[in-house]
Amino acid sequence: MNQAAELKEQLLKGITRARAEVYKVGAVTPLQHIELPELPVPIWVKREDVSPIKAYKWRGAFNAISQLSDERRASGVFAASAGNHAQGVALACQYLQCKAVIYMPTSTPKVKQNEVKRIGREWVTVMLIGDNYDEASDAAQLAAKQQGSAYIHPYDNIDVISGQGTLADEIVMSGMGPFNRVYIAIGGGGMASAVSVLLKFYWPEIEVIGVEGVNQASMQKAIDCGEPTALDYIDVFCDGTAVRKVGDNTYKLCREHLDRIITVTNEEVCSAVRSFWETLRVTPEPSGAMGLAAILKDHKQNPLKEGDKPLTVLCGANMDFAQIGKIATQARHSSYSQMTYRIPVPDKNGALVELLSGLPDGVGIGDMQYGYAQRGTQYPVISLAVDTERVESVRSSLRQAFPLAEELDSHPMRQYRMIHFSRELLTHPEFLEVEFPERAGALKAFMQEVSAYASLFYFNYQYSGERVGRALLGVDYQTDENRQVVRELIEGLIPRVVRSVTPVHDEMALEK
Repeated sequence: MNQAAELKEQLLKGITRARAEVYKVGAVTPLQHIELPELPVPIWVKREDVSPIKAYKWRGAFNAISQLSDERRASGVFAASAGNHAQGVALACQYLQCKAVIYMPTSTPKVKQNEVKRIGREWVTVMLIGDNYDEASDAAQLAAKQQGSAYIHPYDNIDVISGQGTLADEIVMSGMGPFNRVYIAIGGGGMASAVSVLLKFYWPEIEVIGVEGVNQASMQKAIDCGEPTALDYIDVFCDGTAVRKVGDNTYKLCREHLDRIITVTNEEVCSAVRSFWETLRVTPEPSGAMGLAAILKDHKQNPLKEGDKPLTVLCGANMDFAQIGKIATQARHSSYSQMTYRIPVPDKNGALVELLSGLPDGVGIGDMQYGYAQRGTQYPVISLAVDTERVESVRSSLRQAFPLAEELDSHPMRQYRMIHFSRELLTHPEFLEVEFPERAGALKAFMQEVSAYASLFYFNYQYSGERVGRALLGVDYQTDENRQVVRELIEGLIPRVVRSVTPVHDEMALEK
């Protein structure tokens, strides 16, 4: 028997054992269906957002801790998490009266820290360490080893995976099946492992599709490389699935039981969050909407047809309130696409009226930015709401009406809402898009490193509720040689420089 087969057997037995534990602190979550205008069949949704901690992680954490011997629990447990797993551990330890030390990254939003403390009460101590989950996890595992205590892994522990499997067990027992497709979000792979194994055990013909973020595809990389391999960079917008390297056990199980993996963009996830709000009046955290985002995306390549019965898991709804604004901004209406253009117009009275008059019929204006920054040609930026079926025809019409228009949908100037500045005052300027931990001093440390060689002439940042902050910086070098010095200097720095950004029109072109 190979390792994957052995793990499968352990997991199926473990799920049976978990049934006797997890319902001590939580109840069966509902299975509902939603109808979307762009799909020919209803989508079935497993509602883990109505569980005790508003996410599925309570199942695995409680099962793993409850499976420990009384003596083992008496020595306390250690864990690391940026959110939902921490709350699951806190719930288990409060119920079982077991001490826990939970390590969280220093950038973890206060709302998540406070919720862990509220749930765990006097049984839980929160330790803030490191800029990311990996650093917190390393510290927690070292402390557990030194104390001789159990470390409750968030996804690669077979008892944790078995606990997550109870949600799949409930799907089977609901009587709503069989389903022929299931879309499962992947972080470390615990939920995906459990769901794929159990559903395929009962419904061998079901297609199991893993879902990862475009810059979070650690399971796909593991499968491509033949072993778990760390990503060089990870996007934490979908915080609950932001795992740099999947587990050994989860990799072996997912490799055998996933039929394929789909990647989704942050914008596609935001649109799925909107769809959940419009149908169920719920607001999932970004990772909780990834499955629905994948269904909508996959339908374009592998259309759903009459008789299909697709399923996904709304796996969590724990989100910093500040993130809602960013999601609303990026979400596209199910029937519309957003197209953003920078359209040059002459410096004369009535130019903007002529611009609006030249737009194709039937498009809506979602946003418009304009500032009179210099004499001569002006550069308003306008976002249009366009019926999805008309995107190409509208794009063609705009090219004919405004041949010099530039589409900005993927340009940072759209994301950061570019602020005008005076180019004449600068010598050797450059824009840098940076990403840094949301903690005091991170950006200051970066500026201290480069201040000997450059000055800051532009800064654009807004808190988004994520564990990382993103900013667009304008840096002016005293000499062109200093530009190269700084580029070499920032290679190993935090904040991480995501990219150098060239503005989109000649009057602001910064690269020489």
